[in-house]
Amino acid sequence: MTREQLFQQIKRKGSYLCVGLDTDIHKIPKHLLSTDDPLFEFNRQIIDATHEYCIAYKPNLAFYEAMGPKGWESLQKTVEYIPKNIFTIADAKRGDIGNTASLYAQAFFDYLNFDAITVAPYMGADSVIPFLYKDKWAILLAHTSNAGSADFQLFESSDGRKLYEEVITKSQQWGTPDQLMYVVGATRADRMQEIRALAPVNFFLVPGVGAQGGDLAQVSKAGLNKQCGLIVNSSRAIIYASGEKDFAEKAAIEASNVRNEMESLLSAFA
Repeated sequence: MTREQLFQQIKRKGSYLCVGLDTDIHKIPKHLLSTDDPLFEFNRQIIDATHEYCIAYKPNLAFYEAMGPKGWESLQKTVEYIPKNIFTIADAKRGDIGNTASLYAQAFFDYLNFDAITVAPYMGADSVIPFLYKDKWAILLAHTSNAGSADFQLFESSDGRKLYEEVITKSQQWGTPDQLMYVVGATRADRMQEIRALAPVNFFLVPGVGAQGGDLAQVSKAGLNKQCGLIVNSSRAIIYASGEKDFAEKAAIEASNVRNEMESLLSAFA
């Protein structure tokens, strides 16, 4: 999906919501466990209930890989089921070089047909450039919301620039804003304005809104740009809004509420 196609989806839906499909076999409603493919059945109903409110879905690969071959089958069926006009993100956090990186790109882009993949840039250009091809996107981990992010991401060089700032600045020499996005955690809203100044045009994937406590209004005020520039992810708050048979209905309500807030924030920014 191109940048313009993504932006048109955002405008049409008044939303920049990404629903994270962190589908845990131990958390889905128990009545689904008797189906042939519980992970896919859960995802199918979530997608049916939320697709009109979101512009992206982001399966977290760990929840599928942990299930072995059956999990990969569930993942493939899920990606194929997502409407074609909705952006798909493989939350895989791959970070290797050379032929290995190229094969990861082939697996997720050519075989599974994701639009984007999250990439760990620690090994430099070699670990990012193989993912920059065709109309696909690499989403680089920049300033994440986990507690351990301070261990390395805030490390300062001799000129005072933090490591995550180096990642954002240097990587823009490798690809264009039509190829590169950055992961910026919602719990880092206090730094969002500074990060936006480093990458004024690029899209940011923003996890941490909802169950992790990130504030959508603060993130949006600091991060929105002329083409929105944000894809805000919510996982648990939406997909586990209920653990009962009404889980899809409750997910739709939560997604609708987030979309309505986003629509208001987009109108205020315009």
